Amino acid sequence: MSVLVAFLSLAIESVFGYPDRLFRAIGHPVTWFGWLISFLDRTLNHAADSDARRRGRGVAALLVIVMAPAAIAFGIETLLAVLPAGFLATAVLASALPSQRSLASHVRAVADALDTGGLPAGRKAVSLIVGRDPEKLDEAGVGRAAIESLAENFSDGIVAPAFWTAVGGLAGGVAYKAANTADSMIGHRTPRHEAFGWAAARFDDLINLPASRLTALLIVLAAFIVRGASPGNAWRAVWRDAGKHRSPNAGWPEAAMAGALGLALAGPRSYGGVMVDDVFMGEGGRRDAGSADIRRALSLYWVADMLLVGLLGVIAVLWLIA
Repeated sequence: MSVLVAFLSLAIESVFGYPDRLFRAIGHPVTWFGWLISFLDRTLNHAADSDARRRGRGVAALLVIVMAPAAIAFGIETLLAVLPAGFLATAVLASALPSQRSLASHVRAVADALDTGGLPAGRKAVSLIVGRDPEKLDEAGVGRAAIESLAENFSDGIVAPAFWTAVGGLAGGVAYKAANTADSMIGHRTPRHEAFGWAAARFDDLINLPASRLTALLIVLAAFIVRGASPGNAWRAVWRDAGKHRSPNAGWPEAAMAGALGLALAGPRSYGGVMVDDVFMGEGGRRDAGSADIRRALSLYWVADMLLVGLLGVIAVLWLIA
């Protein structure tokens, strides 16, 4: 039943997204998790404490961040299970976890901004989806940043919540989303969060391992369908470059996307005025990505996303008839 819920949640979100009126009225699960994470950060993370104490408190905070929302989700799913077609109500709730429409909209906005407003508009649009310094990006840098964000967020914003929903139902998807939000907020190597956020960062690395590999495979398969994309280059880039990335997970979807489009993604970049040295994904590919390349990446993304939906649908049907 969990696979059916995951399939339906993606199908529902791909059509309706997360309604703006609902967001204005009650917020979004990510904002709710954010409130809890911020509270625990303020309450438990004290600069005067030793690193060992802060790391231990970070572990305790992560347990609360993951288990409390998951327990609530499990209770809701259990109550809905006794109702006729309760799985459909569960799927509607789970549709708040993936972000297919939102991700595509934000990335498309970068391409539109470059086309209509040039580099200044492109920098402003891409700053909404990446953490690097936008003022240091040229037009090609803006294009690469948008495509990298699309590839990485396809993995941790869509494939991963769907995967964990399929594995653990609504509770599994909620647990993943809470952990991933914790990593985004406190899993940084800054003086404040290097010790306290250590557990969040390491746990996020662990739970994204299966989804990042699946995402790379989906992009390779999508490259067989999208005109001008190269599945062979995508496959070779994954096996050659993914393991060289500073992240154990981000390199997989980025390398697949880079190879499929003939681009070089990642590489050295600046965050908060600090240059981060990283290898290129798709080494030897073009570095002059523009708005047309962003739109090609979006085409690849949508096909890969539909392959994911189809995969879950097939598994759900097989489960129903078994």
